[in-house]
Amino acid sequence: MNYSLYACALVHRYGREILASPGMQQSRLYLQHGHVSVYSHSLAVALVCVAIATRLHIRADQRALVRGALLHDYFLYDWHHKDASHRWHGVHHAARALQNAQRDFALRPVERDMILRHMFPLNLHPPRTREGVLLCLADKLCATREVVSGRLPRRSPRTG
Repeated sequence: MNYSLYACALVHRYGREILASPGMQQSRLYLQHGHVSVYSHSLAVALVCVAIATRLHIRADQRALVRGALLHDYFLYDWHHKDASHRWHGVHHAARALQNAQRDFALRPVERDMILRHMFPLNLHPPRTREGVLLCLADKLCATREVVSGRLPRRSPRTG
């Protein structure tokens, strides 16, 4: 997917520290959906958050939007491996992501709310902020695209 230069610039501006951090670099090793790493998924979600807010003229705290989106899946383990500590990954990973993010970064209340509540409606607590609503939407869009693209047959290049 192509993202606007504006979205890329905002993610770079507000997310540079997070993207370069050891934890985010570690997330490159873990698959999220299909063949997409947690790192790539988180980056795509941040870009889509900014794109939606821009396209729909939604006023949002751009810094919090980018940072919360980048850290929403900062759980730092491979949930595909069978392990009792992440048995109910879909339900519990948001709390783990928040715990890790708070350990590694100074978070503002909007960012904490975004991370903790991004799995609504699987988790029953909806986001309290417009940034959190944007994250829920962008996360579902990206996850759907990643899962579907991983299951579609690859097209072979046309010849002739």
